[in-house]
Amino acid sequence: MTRSNLKRTLTRIYALLLIVLGVSFVAKVVEHVPGAAGSGIEKFLRDTYEYLRDMSLLIATGGVAYITNVFQKRHSFIEALKEEWREIIATKSALFTYTQLERPTPQQYVEAFCSISETIDNMRSVYRNVGETDSLVGLYPFAPLHDMRRALQALDPRKTPELDTETRALVRDAILQSFYALRETFLEELDLEEPDQPLLIWGARRIKVSGATAVSQRAQERQRAGRDRAGPAEARIDTLLARLFEKENETAKPWRQPATRTASTQANGGPR
Repeated sequence: MTRSNLKRTLTRIYALLLIVLGVSFVAKVVEHVPGAAGSGIEKFLRDTYEYLRDMSLLIATGGVAYITNVFQKRHSFIEALKEEWREIIATKSALFTYTQLERPTPQQYVEAFCSISETIDNMRSVYRNVGETDSLVGLYPFAPLHDMRRALQALDPRKTPELDTETRALVRDAILQSFYALRETFLEELDLEEPDQPLLIWGARRIKVSGATAVSQRAQERQRAGRDRAGPAEARIDTLLARLFEKENETAKPWRQPATRTASTQANGGPR
């Protein structure tokens, strides 16, 4: 179920709910309306109210079941879209790799072509063509995929054995341009939300410094003591791991600065 279909369905459900609540309210207060008391309209509305009250459990159960089914269909559709998007990304990578080859073989071309061809056809399991009828084929929903296919066909080694660098670069740019256009539109179908904790700056680095709380360090010491009591250690392995750990943590990196540690902490995989 697409996002637009979901909105239309929920709108109809909300409208029906408002109508039922409105009728119930009018039927409940009709006896207080001047001129309506004792009339046929009052009797009809009161009977309607009694019917809705008797059927309320069934109406609520059916409504919940229907809404649950609607959201299950939406969830299944979103999962299908995610799978299709992963396939599109894999296809883009395959085509990009192909454009890097100076002398691609016919087999490599066939593999790349089959990749984009399968992606194009698999889209039909998610969306139908736009404007499709019983007599008209309609328009393919995401035309950039066909642009990527046509660009790839310009590098068919069976037709053009010698592919110069400029042509490959042009085709590569055409494929990437088509992919970026497709991504901008396709991802809108997934109802993506902004992250709660985005990292928006370039050249980002870790802000936290090496270390851990005293509680966690005491827990580490207890685990080490328990390990030592469990049985004899393999001295060569322990020596190797301790040496590698110390070497790694004594080497300054932009994302990790050496910190003072106790010998026991260093030898047992202390905080990094």
